[in-house]
Amino acid sequence: MTTLKNTTETIKAAYLQPAFLICIVLLVITTISMSKFSRQYEPLPLKKSLNDLDKSDLAPYKVVAKSKIENQDVLNTLGTEDYIQWTLENTSVPAESKTRFCTLFITYYSLPDIVPHRPEECYIGGGLQGIKFETVMLKAIRGVYEREIKTRYLVFADTKAESSLGGTSFPILYTFRVNGKYGDRYDVRNILNWNSFSKYSYFSKVEWKFFNRTPRQISYPNKQEALAASEKLLAVILPVLEKEYWPSGNW
Repeated sequence: MTTLKNTTETIKAAYLQPAFLICIVLLVITTISMSKFSRQYEPLPLKKSLNDLDKSDLAPYKVVAKSKIENQDVLNTLGTEDYIQWTLENTSVPAESKTRFCTLFITYYSLPDIVPHRPEECYIGGGLQGIKFETVMLKAIRGVYEREIKTRYLVFADTKAESSLGGTSFPILYTFRVNGKYGDRYDVRNILNWNSFSKYSYFSKVEWKFFNRTPRQISYPNKQEALAASEKLLAVILPVLEKEYWPSGNW
């Protein structure tokens, strides 16, 4: 009896060793991750098409142009047909402001990939030079709406002499909305990987670039100007998207 008791205690002690416990934790994580990769989500459509975005909801921003991707190869690379590519004009700032105009590019994925496309890769792949990549926190506040948005702030330059940009650097900003939360690419991957108890997941990318234009040149804001303008833009765009377009709830 004593021998059996000693043997049982020895086995328990072995199971409680840190190395064994770490192995168990890693095994659980690996199992969850593998099941995640092997599972199939069901499509989670938008509440309404992004093309139905009501222009009156965007004041003081006015839609001055809408673009469509005509190249099917580019559309296939994008991975979704749920998108809008609009140019907005902020009628509340001076005509000469470098944030007077904004290109707004929103994409939505009802069957998400855990490795979403990023402007860092797309623009460099298109021949631009990456100058600065960093994460910033923006505050979108309008009335009772208040959000802190993790955002990527990027600066690119086109150094080709024949380019219309003439070597000028310009900022581009973007954020992801994944299962009801905002974040960067790594947040998207982590949230999707750990969403093991739902058959639905989605993410959406909101990307924008401020500029102004004259017959002679295009001008771009500095970092401080771009971030301040971004907070104002997001405070208008995000409440509408959350309430009327993106799926409700967290998964």
